[in-house]
Amino acid sequence: MSTVTARVSDETASRLDALAKATNRSKSFLVASALERFLEEQSWQIAQTIDSLEQADNGEFATSSEVQDAFDKWGLKVEAD
Repeated sequence: MSTVTARVSDETASRLDALAKATNRSKSFLVASALERFLEEQSWQIAQTIDSLEQADNGEFATSSEVQDAFDKWGLKVEAD
């Protein structure tokens, strides 16, 4: 297991202390959990962005009808250009 050091504001440190006490968890546990969730979310978003860019590069775009159907599904009205 590795150790990482980070500088945070005094306010963030105080909030972390309070949360650690309230949840009976260590600050290290809370920071590690938050960092893991953040990395999972960022990794997913980057993978989706790369996939979307590849689709766009390959000319794989939704048709006007498909876009309209998606907006209709959510009850949104969009005027065509």
